[in-house]
Amino acid sequence: MTETQYLDTHYTNYKEYISAERIQQRIKELGNQISEDYKDKCPILIGVLNGAFIFMADLMRELTIDCEVDFVKISSYGNERQSSGNIKLKKHFDSDVDGRHIIIVEDIADSGRSIRFLEEMFAHSKLASLRFVSLLLKEGGAVVDFKLDYVGFTIPNEYVVGYGLDDAQKLRNLSSIYVVK
Repeated sequence: MTETQYLDTHYTNYKEYISAERIQQRIKELGNQISEDYKDKCPILIGVLNGAFIFMADLMRELTIDCEVDFVKISSYGNERQSSGNIKLKKHFDSDVDGRHIIIVEDIADSGRSIRFLEEMFAHSKLASLRFVSLLLKEGGAVVDFKLDYVGFTIPNEYVVGYGLDDAQKLRNLSSIYVVK
């Protein structure tokens, strides 16, 4: 059974929005750009759980530089489709970040609250640099100013699932990204 057949059988309200092939091509491009920008450096990629783990794994495989990995877990959605606006730290990163180049890896940026929260979390560290990469950037969803250094795709303000993005913790395993019909 294909991914589309599975969705049509169990979840009839989704349609493919970004194919697995387009995602992998864009990640290759992002990997090339980050590798060039961090040539002769060893950044720490810090993935934002749960959503970014698939994107981060694929992105790391495209890098041609040394890098390290860590994770942080924050939440503002719970099992809802809309953010509560209240960011909670669920798991802190473990790495010693002072003097290091840090790349925060996000699955999706919309309101900017998570980015702002993470910026503030690192504000008192003595980082060499702090940059953000997000697979997706939702247009028109920002409630605070924020900057992303690398963006995979800019999408309309719609609810999407797949490739790490969930609907009440389900559908993260899909290789393409789907939008609610």
